Amino acid sequence: MISRGSEWHRWDPHIHAPGTILNNQFDGTHPWETYLTTLEGLTPKIEAIAVTDYYVTDTYEELLKHKAAGRLPCVQLLFPNIELRLDVAAKSGFVNIHLLVSPEDPNHLVEVKRILKRLQFGAHNDRFDCTREELIKLGKRADPTITDDGAALRHGATQVKVNFDQLRKVIAESEWAKKNILIAVAGGSGDGTSGLRQAADATVRQEIEKFAHIIFSSSPVQREFWLGQRAGMTVGELRSRYDGCKPCLHGSDSHDQESVGQPVGNRFSWIKGALEFDALRQACIDPEGRAYVGEQPPLSTLPSQVISHVRIDNADWAATPDIPLNSGLVAIIGARGSGKTALADMIAAGCDAISSSGWDADENISPSFLARARRLMGDATTTLTWGGGATVTRFLDGRDANGHMSFPRARYLSQQFVEELCSAKGVSDGLVDEIERVIFESHSQDDRQWTLDFAELRDQQTARFQQAREREAEAISDISDRIATELEKESLVATLTTQVAQKKKLVANYTADRAKLVVKGTEEQVARHTLLSEAAQNLKNKIQAFGNQRRTFVALQDEVRSMRATGAPEMLRQAQARHASSGFSAKQWDEFLLVYKGDVDKSLAGYIAWADGEVSKLTGAPPPSGDPNVALIPDNADLSALPLAPIAAEMIRLEALFSADKLVREQYTALTGRIAQENSALKTLEARLTDAQGATARRKDLQTNRDDTYGRVFEAIINEQNALAGLYAPLMARLAASSGTLQKLGFSVRRIADVQAWGSVAERELLDLRKTGPFQGRGALIRAAAETLKPAWETGSAAEVQAAMTTFMSKYLRDLLSHAPYAPTQQAEFRAWSKQFAHWLFGTDHITVRYEISYDGIDIRKLSPGTRGIVLLLLYLALDDSDDRPLIIDQPEENLDPKSVFDELVALFIATKAKRQVIMVTHNANLVINTDADQIIVATAGPHPPGGLPPISYVAGGLESVAIRKAVCDILEGGEEAFRERARRLRVRLDR
Repeated sequence: MISRGSEWHRWDPHIHAPGTILNNQFDGTHPWETYLTTLEGLTPKIEAIAVTDYYVTDTYEELLKHKAAGRLPCVQLLFPNIELRLDVAAKSGFVNIHLLVSPEDPNHLVEVKRILKRLQFGAHNDRFDCTREELIKLGKRADPTITDDGAALRHGATQVKVNFDQLRKVIAESEWAKKNILIAVAGGSGDGTSGLRQAADATVRQEIEKFAHIIFSSSPVQREFWLGQRAGMTVGELRSRYDGCKPCLHGSDSHDQESVGQPVGNRFSWIKGALEFDALRQACIDPEGRAYVGEQPPLSTLPSQVISHVRIDNADWAATPDIPLNSGLVAIIGARGSGKTALADMIAAGCDAISSSGWDADENISPSFLARARRLMGDATTTLTWGGGATVTRFLDGRDANGHMSFPRARYLSQQFVEELCSAKGVSDGLVDEIERVIFESHSQDDRQWTLDFAELRDQQTARFQQAREREAEAISDISDRIATELEKESLVATLTTQVAQKKKLVANYTADRAKLVVKGTEEQVARHTLLSEAAQNLKNKIQAFGNQRRTFVALQDEVRSMRATGAPEMLRQAQARHASSGFSAKQWDEFLLVYKGDVDKSLAGYIAWADGEVSKLTGAPPPSGDPNVALIPDNADLSALPLAPIAAEMIRLEALFSADKLVREQYTALTGRIAQENSALKTLEARLTDAQGATARRKDLQTNRDDTYGRVFEAIINEQNALAGLYAPLMARLAASSGTLQKLGFSVRRIADVQAWGSVAERELLDLRKTGPFQGRGALIRAAAETLKPAWETGSAAEVQAAMTTFMSKYLRDLLSHAPYAPTQQAEFRAWSKQFAHWLFGTDHITVRYEISYDGIDIRKLSPGTRGIVLLLLYLALDDSDDRPLIIDQPEENLDPKSVFDELVALFIATKAKRQVIMVTHNANLVINTDADQIIVATAGPHPPGGLPPISYVAGGLESVAIRKAVCDILEGGEEAFRERARRLRVRLDR
């Protein structure tokens, strides 16, 4: 026995045949021939028929004869539908109720007639049974003019009204009836329970509908009501008031040839299950999954994404080489070592779904059948036939696996794969990768913006903010260096003030010394020399300033050449790398090459020439030699308008007149030069002092700038956080709207401030914790930061972070500086340390943006391997909507307790099998029974021969098969209990 198990078939649960007792409009010379021909030609074909008649089974018995004679070859199941009229008035007539009788019992006709005999109707001071003979008597008693038995039968049937309470009692008292009869009631307003509109009839209506297993109705509204999908009537309320959900079915109710198998609006009945009566019982257990009314059965998996058949060739150990597969949930069960995983492995191999690591696994420890049996495979192959007609063949030893043109046509969650992803050693990258893949695929193709995976999409969404963060962090570093420089200048004000005073005193002393060298009678020349010396010093200062400018112009020329040759092209290359998806051509990118706005080459050459000209003008040409006693510069000449050369020449002439003593002249000249030198140094010191005196204001401006930049760093971090949250938004929205197990799964994006790491850097490398003070010893700084900074770092806005840092600095900066390892007087060491300190204080390397995955409020990194397995299954069963490939799972219940399986997984498998084919190896009865598996494949292995593989065979069918249900109970621990629990949970009154 091997079949695809539960598949959709068209049933007609309510169809009359020629000779039906009431309203028989099947006229013509050969009504049965026309009737049978019509049934045989229907599209879609009917494969199960409930032959309906009032109170009797005559037309059913007649149709059985035609079937035995070879008619209705497509119809695999015939069973009686006995229609009764209750003594409950409806809007038009009376409420009709139907007894659908299982034909499994060879004596079912005898037994159901015994049941009908117990239904009695009182009239004419007599009691009549619901049997053919009694109905004829009633017809003749009601109308003595009738002599024909057929006419009397018809008239008698119109008179009988079955008491509802009596019917309930008869069914309840018959063990055979409870096992073999399903009750259906019409749900329409004519002869159905909807016709009971009086308030007084509400209880009667509820009791009738509670008694019924099936509602005959094609109304979508009624179907939704009986499935608990309408507002005001939940599944729980249906269980409380009506003993559970009910399947809605609809027949053609044909009373004439034209309507045979043609219900109004093509509202056909579809039952999922084998063509046996037990499929109808299973539809009562799972009405949503197994019963449907519509022109076509419910759409589920795409045919091209369904494996419809597996064939194993060149394998003498494969006792069942051909195995058809259901398109829904396939459960592979069997004893240990029976060949369950073998079948899953072979299917996965045909799908190219086994990874290289799976093929290369150690045969001694691998749970994979193919890895353990690789050396025994020989030329064995597996051939898969897909629902769309395509076939694929692969060798079972992996020789042709994972070729460059192959891709996995199924998702295989082997035991090895799950163990690797959910290892007790911690969350592996593989699990995170799978989560990120699902997140990525939850976005529409448009939202992915040409990216190929999550990493690309994440980088695309966050790169600009990360770059902004890096730029601002670099700016903080530069600003901190400048602040350190200004602080150093501030500390030099007192020193420079002293040095300026000392330098002025030194110049005064040199000037006094020089005055002592003046020979009497030369005072006028000396005074003139002093004026010339001052004018010369001013000119030299100007010449030096122009020389400095010239050197700057030359350096700028070098920088321009370097920028053109290296800097700008490299910046362009970096921009191209950052924005590779721009689609710009080389010509378009050329527009982004940084060029100087003006003609800087011409300008710089002009500036150099100008500086040279100014120096030349200030230097001037020396005058020709003349009489040493004749002044080279008139006394009334404006010295500020003269160049340096004539002034210097005049100074030399005057120096020769000061004294006849050569030594005195040399001393005078030397002192003059020294005075000039010290005056130059004095001006430099005065400039530095002025600069240092302005350092405080500049430092404050820089600190404000640094604070603002620090805020912009956090703006970038917050923007990155928001961008990441946007990536998870579709999945998070879906989780928020979900119910049950999915609500336990959560994604969050948040900032993490590693205060421990941040503080440890300072305590370990920057502060001297041996010094007495607030931060003496380890941990004090970390505690202060955790209290003042951590909340803002992790949840605050940019402004709140700035405010927190300002508070921290105002409260602790002086104390932190007191723990510096160097004294401020150790200028070089303190200068280097202060820069490192500022870089640390305003650094943000300890701030990260991270997404976290939690299950039931616990971070996934802290979950047990079994619970991580649940998270993994949640991904594949509930969230991975974009993947419609078959899902092959080997023992998903591994490491899970039975309650977790039932609570967490059953509903997920039920929902998933409607969207993709699921092939599951399992030992768990709940995952077979309570998921209403569509096909159960039972694996059996024979004796294990030395040096070979044992024969492996398979049988398959659906839960509607008694033999399959017995195998489930025999093999799976708790199987019988699972069946009972399923019936109890659904409140089904079925014993089979």
